Amino acid sequence: MSDETLTCVKPLFTRSALLRLIVPLVIEQFLLMTVGMVDTIMVTTAGEAAVSGISLVDTINTLIIQIYAALSTGGAVVVSQYLGRRDSDNVKAASSQLLYIMIFVSILLTAVALIFRQHILSLIFGRLEPAVMDNALIYFLLTASAFPFIGIYNAGAALFRAMGNSKVSMYCTLTINLINISINALLIYGFNMGAAGAGIGTLVSRIAAAVIIMTLLNRYDYGVRVADILRFRFQGDMVKRILFIGIPNGLENGMLQVGKLLVLGLITTLGTSAVAANAIANSIGGVINVPGMAIGLGVITVIGRCIGAGEIEQAAYYTKRLVMVSYLCTAAMGTSLFFLAGFLVDLFNLSLEAEAMAVEILRLCSIGIIFIWPMAFTLPNSLRAAGDAFYTMAVSQCSMLICRVAFSYVFACSWGLGLDLLGVWLASVVDWVVRAVSFIFRYKQGKWKRIKVIR
Repeated sequence: MSDETLTCVKPLFTRSALLRLIVPLVIEQFLLMTVGMVDTIMVTTAGEAAVSGISLVDTINTLIIQIYAALSTGGAVVVSQYLGRRDSDNVKAASSQLLYIMIFVSILLTAVALIFRQHILSLIFGRLEPAVMDNALIYFLLTASAFPFIGIYNAGAALFRAMGNSKVSMYCTLTINLINISINALLIYGFNMGAAGAGIGTLVSRIAAAVIIMTLLNRYDYGVRVADILRFRFQGDMVKRILFIGIPNGLENGMLQVGKLLVLGLITTLGTSAVAANAIANSIGGVINVPGMAIGLGVITVIGRCIGAGEIEQAAYYTKRLVMVSYLCTAAMGTSLFFLAGFLVDLFNLSLEAEAMAVEILRLCSIGIIFIWPMAFTLPNSLRAAGDAFYTMAVSQCSMLICRVAFSYVFACSWGLGLDLLGVWLASVVDWVVRAVSFIFRYKQGKWKRIKVIR
């Protein structure tokens, strides 16, 4: 659809509306990256055992948060489509059911984590030094207690994003950071509580975020008010619609983490320098991808609203427009990364060998980010928003296992290529290419236009 065609019908989103949605999302994603990092950075004064314990537990917490994000995406798609249809009754029903799902799942995960936390840590990480295990158990106990509040917050933030109001989640994320940093500073630096202090800071900040988001959902009627949330009413059909998107998305995110762990197992065999270079490259690459990830969240809202309103042509138009914006952002970030890779890596005081490897893989990554990343990760969110979540799950899982995992071993360990860590990252870029081609094919095929999530 061209701009001229849009003038014939009322556009669902103006340029200013898109900016109001996406800019706060970009800021929010940058803020979210700092929440987990703050605990690790501030606890360094408590020693290596505390740092190691927190870092290990955070890998588990990241998986839990991604499960929440996947379920929230399912709710956001359903709510967005009902908002597009202007069906306020089903908007409120879907919002309530999403909150019930998140509360149930988070309580279940909390119970499992609290009861079996030592077994979980031993199963995943093997035999740990006693000091590391003690710190990990304390931090896991406190952060697992925060799971229900994280779930509630994720659901509330998704609902506000579905409304196109991303400022609320941005300000909430800023509040989380300020509370977490303040409590960490008091308990870690003032009372020398180490991992316990970091865990308490996380717990209190997550409770505050959940209270704030629920207060706003109850106080202001943005079209998704849930004032009667305590009047429990289970609606099976609505839950199925949410899980129709949420379960495939959750499996996709979960398997992605499993794939990363399998690849990490390979990287550990390549030596300490490779492990250090990979960790730094992941940290820098995560920051570079933030604008693209934020635009992807915006795509869920925009395309969901268009599909719900029956405006398929507008959905196609906004998909092209937002993917193009994603390309512009990733091109700017990727180009900067290519030329500044050496400077950025220098900030981490790595060995010369690790520094050389980190610069090499970051430059490879930057090329993939510039030319491939938006089609591999922004475009599929348009398919998910239309309800085509099973296809995106199948493509992502197959590509991850075959390209990212299997090819990592092929490129790094065989064929006499001698690529080592570069081969692992080359496999990731191949994964992106396969995803991009598959999603472009599916989008051009047009089946996503005929999928019905809401009735």
